[in-house]
Amino acid sequence: MKISVIGCGYLGAVHASAMAELGHEVVGIDIDEAKIAALSAGRTPFFEPGLPEVLTSALATGRLRFSTDIADAEGAEVHFIAVGTPQKKGSHAADLRYVDAAVETLLPHLNADDLVVGKSTVPVGTAARLAAVIDASGSGATLAWNPEFLREGFAVQDTIAPDRLVYGVPAGPAGERAVAQLNSVYASAMATQTPLVVTDYATAELVKVAANAFLATKISFINAMAEIAEVSGADVTQLADAIGFDARIGRRFLNAGVGFGGGCLPKDIRAFTARAEELGRGESVAFLKEVDAINLRRRQRVVDLTVSALDRPVHTAKVAVLGLSFKPHSDDVRDSPALDVAVQLRGLGADVVATDPQAIENSRSRHPQLSYSPDIEGALRGADAVVLVTEWPDFKSIDPEWAAGLVNTRTIIDGRNTLNSAAWRAAGWTYYGMGRP
Repeated sequence: MKISVIGCGYLGAVHASAMAELGHEVVGIDIDEAKIAALSAGRTPFFEPGLPEVLTSALATGRLRFSTDIADAEGAEVHFIAVGTPQKKGSHAADLRYVDAAVETLLPHLNADDLVVGKSTVPVGTAARLAAVIDASGSGATLAWNPEFLREGFAVQDTIAPDRLVYGVPAGPAGERAVAQLNSVYASAMATQTPLVVTDYATAELVKVAANAFLATKISFINAMAEIAEVSGADVTQLADAIGFDARIGRRFLNAGVGFGGGCLPKDIRAFTARAEELGRGESVAFLKEVDAINLRRRQRVVDLTVSALDRPVHTAKVAVLGLSFKPHSDDVRDSPALDVAVQLRGLGADVVATDPQAIENSRSRHPQLSYSPDIEGALRGADAVVLVTEWPDFKSIDPEWAAGLVNTRTIIDGRNTLNSAAWRAAGWTYYGMGRP
């Protein structure tokens, strides 16, 4: 099929490359000339495992190209809207300017029976509003909503072989045609019996934000239990293991630590809360405000734990921070708990030296006041405390005996509960976990 992807940020670049790899003829469109030049040359503007290989492979076939001209979308049968929906400044609501602009600029280039497919995460009610705009244009095009469920670090896999597909479509023949077109787009996934939910616009929009709200709630729940464990002497890791055996609960996402971050989960639950309040049902998701509050408290807990663990005033101490990205296998530092901890410690006067396999440059552009080391050894050397805040494999595999020969004081705060505490203590370290004795 001929496909256009409007917006070539994280979501759009992955989607365009994966669709071309699956055999479709794809044009990716974005107003950022530098981004388009990089993608056209086979360079990814961000770190995502597997994407460089898929991008260069798709470009080599000739099925993938990039452009800054929206007119190049003309002739495509399916147009994916993959622009960002950031949090509005001074508000928890989502900023829909980019989604609205993408649809408005696309309208003159739509043909009868074209399908416009929203993939951006938007407040419920957005699709119905945009469908009315498209209908009023007289183009004869139809709108569908097809939420994405990408995990950073696994985005290519999640696009090529999704764990489920959701189509929000209108009723009647237009909806039936939209389903057929999307089934053609995702023919390879359909051939493997990928679960499919065909529903209305509102449900499709809610699926994504509800999923994120549930995951955020589960993470904050175990972090709330960690707060209780810390004052009662319990071990939250064993607690999570025990309740995780219950099939109704499950063990995944029950890892206490410094909390969640990134460009999706925090802003999506805030936007969900804001939209519920606009709909007069704010009380239905009022608990998400506490989910957010618990999450932010865990960052402060790591900072407080570090300060109390030091054998000297914080403003005279060197602190090694292991991790800057919000999660491993990513260079994304948006709302990153790791970077936030580093910045807070620096604000208290500590000499902070941070390292990360991928996120140093993104961090430096936001917080040049921090010191950065390209390797673990440089960060650890002479440190009075070590704080692990992103569970990169490189950090999890550090030999505590080797690290002991580099630091000034053998004190480690494991903000992700990811290290073998017994091994570190055996090497003479004072080990602090999150919600663990």
